[in-house]
Amino acid sequence: MENAMKYVVTSMISALVGSFSIASAAPVTLTIEEVEARGGTLLVGLQTEDQFLKTAGIAGQLIPSPSSGTHTVSLDVPAGRYSVSVLHDVNDDQDMAVNASGMPEEGWTMYNAEQLRGAPTFELVGFDVDETGTDLTLHMIYPTADQN
Repeated sequence: MENAMKYVVTSMISALVGSFSIASAAPVTLTIEEVEARGGTLLVGLQTEDQFLKTAGIAGQLIPSPSSGTHTVSLDVPAGRYSVSVLHDVNDDQDMAVNASGMPEEGWTMYNAEQLRGAPTFELVGFDVDETGTDLTLHMIYPTADQN
């Protein structure tokens, strides 16, 4: 899972750097709940199936020093199937910190994250966007003291 999550983070960073305006785009509105005020930056990225777990992304946004609570992000993409990844990069190193067991030491989430029991697959974390867009609610997952 460690390598898969690092690819997800790299994809998010690429999405943020490579974001551009898209004709005939539909809004993907992400409501990110249970964010903790830990400093750093919240990295939010969307990937197509071809970009999934690779160093590319279609859209993204950075939220520096996020406050506790809920954050809303809207990203415009063409209709299609996508995955979303969120990392709370507390130490701003643009990499997911993991412990010796490979478990994340920073907050993260994906669509259907609560169903993951191993490395994410596009089939499990993907969602559809039609011409009118879509709204998703994501819940951040932070490590507990006994996981470190």
